[in-house]
Amino acid sequence: MADTQTVPADQGKPAEPEKQPKSVRVVLMALMIAMMLAMLDNMIVGTAMPTIVGDLGGLEHLSWVVTGYTLATAASTPVWGKVGDMFGRKGAFLSSIVIFLIGSALSGMAQDMGQLIGFRAIQGLGAGGLMVGVMAIIGDLIPPRERGKYQGMMAGVMALAMIGGPLVGGTITDNWGWRWTFYINLPLGAVALALVTAVLHLPKKRAKAGIDYLGVVLLTVGITSIVLVTTWGGTQYAWSSARIMELIALGVASLVGFVFWQTKAAEPVLPLHIFKSRNFTLMALIGFITGFVMFGATLFLPLYQQSVQGASATNSGLLLLPMLGAMLVTSMVAGRVTTNSGRYKAFPIVGGALMIVGLYLMSTMGVDTTRVTSGIYMAVVGAGMGCLMQITMLVAQNSVEMKDMGVASSSATLFRTLGSSFGVAVMGALFNNRVNDTMAERGGAMARKVTEKSAQLDAAHLRLLPVPLQDAYKHAVSSGIHSAFLLGAAVAIVVLVASLFVKEVPLRGGGPQKTEADGADAAPLPVVEAV
Repeated sequence: MADTQTVPADQGKPAEPEKQPKSVRVVLMALMIAMMLAMLDNMIVGTAMPTIVGDLGGLEHLSWVVTGYTLATAASTPVWGKVGDMFGRKGAFLSSIVIFLIGSALSGMAQDMGQLIGFRAIQGLGAGGLMVGVMAIIGDLIPPRERGKYQGMMAGVMALAMIGGPLVGGTITDNWGWRWTFYINLPLGAVALALVTAVLHLPKKRAKAGIDYLGVVLLTVGITSIVLVTTWGGTQYAWSSARIMELIALGVASLVGFVFWQTKAAEPVLPLHIFKSRNFTLMALIGFITGFVMFGATLFLPLYQQSVQGASATNSGLLLLPMLGAMLVTSMVAGRVTTNSGRYKAFPIVGGALMIVGLYLMSTMGVDTTRVTSGIYMAVVGAGMGCLMQITMLVAQNSVEMKDMGVASSSATLFRTLGSSFGVAVMGALFNNRVNDTMAERGGAMARKVTEKSAQLDAAHLRLLPVPLQDAYKHAVSSGIHSAFLLGAAVAIVVLVASLFVKEVPLRGGGPQKTEADGADAAPLPVVEAV
């Protein structure tokens, strides 16, 4: 059984790298399956949405199928982290898998759009605990110094989900029907559930204090308001509309109230003392910007390659292969170097610089840019992301005590999730406005009418347009891409600047122990033993 306890850094001899029990590899396989469930779901379901709408109707509520899931995931993420810290990581993780599977089964049985939205929200509640549980359990089992070896596995799962999701979703929908895009989660989830139950052994915990219900409510209202603003702003409602202003006011008031209450709560859902660590705060900021850039890039790159370069929509996941492949390779190299040397500060710096360069290069893509050229640009961005994706979580976890591992993991995940919401919304608004303006400039009122409801046309609708309008739309998309990625490059500068202030604190679990002079960012050393 893996028994985790904390010893002060000034006691004992220098720590030796721990020998991991054989069962840890089996646990890691189960964790990767659970991680894939959370990441793959939206990719698969997105491909099936046209078929779902055709069967259930309710086109006007289509966006809520995704928004309901996203809201529930974001709002529940910090709660799952805290529950794991208070009552035990294993129980919380198993509960999140069960809730996710229940939501999946119910979604597959939905008879109308309202039911599907509600059941997707249940799915999202479970998904919020899957990612947090994976990161926190890895944090419990594997010391940071050794954890870099497993970064490639996590990056590989992410790349596999983003590449394979649309392909799997299309294949399942065409051959088995859209309901199996949800039912497919059940056998995978059952395997993860069985493996975690049988093999994972962590100390049982029972906190004396209760859950901070007021903090949960305030944080949920604040996060929900933010996500709705980024989802609705500039699409369903104008940014200056009363509804958006009300949501902004509600979100700000709730988050201010939440921060105040966390200073008073006996067992705060998000302890503010973890932000006293400079490294943790910087990693939260870097994670936010990474999410902002990554999800913005994955949204617009397939659109550009389909609309401008004439690529097939069926293989949309494969279009991201240069970026995701570079991200996977770089993440594996970063993990191996970090494990062998214990040093990591160079990776956020290099990652930030590569993202700036790559995003700027992608902003120069036009109607004449070849696929080889755009693939090289994408690879530069992917290499930058690979330097950042897992290092941010590693450093964040290394910056807190073991008792706060759950909230540290959930906070880092939450900031990345919120960053992705902002990235999609802000870059999307900029892209849409630029496309509409360019269409009006090149094709007049008729061209603008084509995109007045949506600046994103699929390949089928694009082919129906007259040739002059098709040409105008290609130039419009290139112009929109230029504005969106130029904004991304500007935002990525924050990553580079923040990385310069990261303090390279020795990673726990290898090398010399921290002395008092090393600063407050280093947490006590964990001891993981096979009992």
